[in-house]
Amino acid sequence: MTIDYARARELMVEQQVRPWDVLDMAVLDVIGRLPREAFVAEQHQALAYADIELPLGHGEKMMKPVVEGRALQALQLRPGDSVLEVGTGSGYLSACLGMLAREVVSLELVPELAAAARARLDATGLGNNVRIEVADALRYDGSRQFDAVCVTGAVAEVPERFLQWLRPGGRLFVVRGHAPSMEAVRLVKGEAVNAVAAESLFETELGYLHGAGPVPKFLF
Repeated sequence: MTIDYARARELMVEQQVRPWDVLDMAVLDVIGRLPREAFVAEQHQALAYADIELPLGHGEKMMKPVVEGRALQALQLRPGDSVLEVGTGSGYLSACLGMLAREVVSLELVPELAAAARARLDATGLGNNVRIEVADALRYDGSRQFDAVCVTGAVAEVPERFLQWLRPGGRLFVVRGHAPSMEAVRLVKGEAVNAVAAESLFETELGYLHGAGPVPKFLF
């Protein structure tokens, strides 16, 4: 059976993403044009536009389309912005970010996932302004600052270094908390030192970034 991916993409936008309060026309346009099926394993392509997480291997999963849409909207990207993505995964969200912003630096801990994402970006002709680096975000050099930071895995607590990557006025999207009660938040860095405004966006559950889960509690 031949799948009409263009139609599936249209239905995803109209029946999943838009009803989940993604109303930013630039975001809807990007999601409505990018071939999501090109960023998933061949055996999962029929599910590329379903409202589910998809396995990527190495214990990682691709976020649901609705969560990707809300993340992109929360970042309020402008064409001249620079973005840091924590967790390249499939490379799909990297491509979306690249279409909305001037440049994207994407960090991926697993070399095989980084290589596969780069190959998908190149094969689709997308992501020419996306640079993928194999790196652990929890140890990544934080000397450079960005207009936006998008974190694709959950954290028990938001590491201070994530905020240091933001320029004044910069926006951070991240899912924080302890499963199953997690919240997606937008953090906006103020002009003053350590001034950060937090906005709760929605409840969800996401796998933790490697090393960013809750610290085990020992009972005596």
